[in-house]
Amino acid sequence: MAEGIMKKLYGTDTYVQSAGCYNDLEIDGFAIAVCEEIGVELSRHRSRSFDEMERFGDDLSSFDMVVALSPASQKRALDLTKYYHLTVDYWPIMDPTGIGETREQKLNAYRQCRDQIIQNLRQRFGPPAVSP
Repeated sequence: MAEGIMKKLYGTDTYVQSAGCYNDLEIDGFAIAVCEEIGVELSRHRSRSFDEMERFGDDLSSFDMVVALSPASQKRALDLTKYYHLTVDYWPIMDPTGIGETREQKLNAYRQCRDQIIQNLRQRFGPPAVSP
């Protein structure tokens, strides 16, 4: 969600690459649904792990910043970047995956997560070029 939202709000002048500790292969359908609500298309997005990024040539030393959204990704990013001069920000975003029993409850949890990402992006990077 964060990569798609960043591109939507701030354009493509900044290179954004989303990665995590693991490769989940498919993007969660609830994430796709709540991002569609704000005009962010995720259905063709593919998640990658840090290891995959390195294998595909995305050298972490070429990045200026890593934004970690979970304690596990923060730890992994700090381990991977200890030899590079780049910033690792940690944004404690709610994990919506286990919240709610009904479809609407699950969507509301994902909306909260999406909105937390938007709030953190605005705090870190200022007013967006485009409003969701």
